[in-house]
Amino acid sequence: MASSTIEALRPPITQKGPTDTNRKGFPWHTILFNCNCHTFEEVARQLMKAIHCSYKRGMDFAEVVDRTGKAVVYTGPRERCEAVAAVLGDIGLIVKVAQ
Repeated sequence: MASSTIEALRPPITQKGPTDTNRKGFPWHTILFNCNCHTFEEVARQLMKAIHCSYKRGMDFAEVVDRTGKAVVYTGPRERCEAVAAVLGDIGLIVKVAQ
């Protein structure tokens, strides 16, 4: 077989994965940033309210934020991420919702 025939038999090359990340169904993230203006305990308790986690899990997030400067504390639908961000923002925590 000639190489042009082999090329014609190959399926077309398609890009793997989505290219439009604004489509519905792609996860959103609530990102909590370090601000050095709240105690670990305050952050943990607010996370308990916002994402319904345990106090220990909230403290774990607070430690990651303190150590790295930020942490994704919730991933899900945009509306829920915005609701989580609103609860965290109630006490002045710095948050961002992004895809």
